[in-house]
Amino acid sequence: MSDPLSPEEARRERIAQLERSTRRRVTGVQLPVAVLCLAGAIFLLAREAPDIAYVFASRQPVTLGSEGAYHLDRLQPNVYAQVHGVPLGTAFYGVERGAKMVLVPLQDTPLLVRRPLLPTEEWVPGKKPPPPDPRPFGVRGRLLPLDSVPGYAEAAPQIRALQGLRPVDGRLWVLKEGERPGEDRGPLLIGLVLLGFAGLNALLAVRGAQALLQDRAARRKNHLRSV
Repeated sequence: MSDPLSPEEARRERIAQLERSTRRRVTGVQLPVAVLCLAGAIFLLAREAPDIAYVFASRQPVTLGSEGAYHLDRLQPNVYAQVHGVPLGTAFYGVERGAKMVLVPLQDTPLLVRRPLLPTEEWVPGKKPPPPDPRPFGVRGRLLPLDSVPGYAEAAPQIRALQGLRPVDGRLWVLKEGERPGEDRGPLLIGLVLLGFAGLNALLAVRGAQALLQDRAARRKNHLRSV
């Protein structure tokens, strides 16, 4: 058995016990919460990654060609691209962020152009949509696989059933008219905020883990002293 502690040693030991108890309560909550917040930030960063990457994409458009001379081997996600084509007689109308938009398939391609309505395309939500303007047109914008564009999943089977569309390797693509790289800095700002939040929680997680390890080491040492 160890010798009894002096009053001064007993006081210091009691203070140390209180500090360890407080540290256990703090780190016991801090560590899992920090890890959970870090995981959430990483998940959101991964989801924002394509939008952030597009901010830094080349401003020089990838040319996909025109009627009878398409370069469909140049299809790649998240690039600035241009194409000229003939619209099919069917289009898909909707409202995005309060603005009326139309998704226009291009004949003999795997491409659908998302653009605002033209003056010749009068559509009232809830009523039968008109055919799109039939004139061939050229367009530039952001190129994305159809299955990666939020909000289009419900219409995907109907879109794939259209006669005149030509999927490439089983995929259809959306060209978002007018979306130029670097014009919208919102994703970059969001990414910086998430990165800072992730870094803060990574630091808290490391400190919490270190405190837990130190606490366990101190308890083990005190246990050996009392034997």
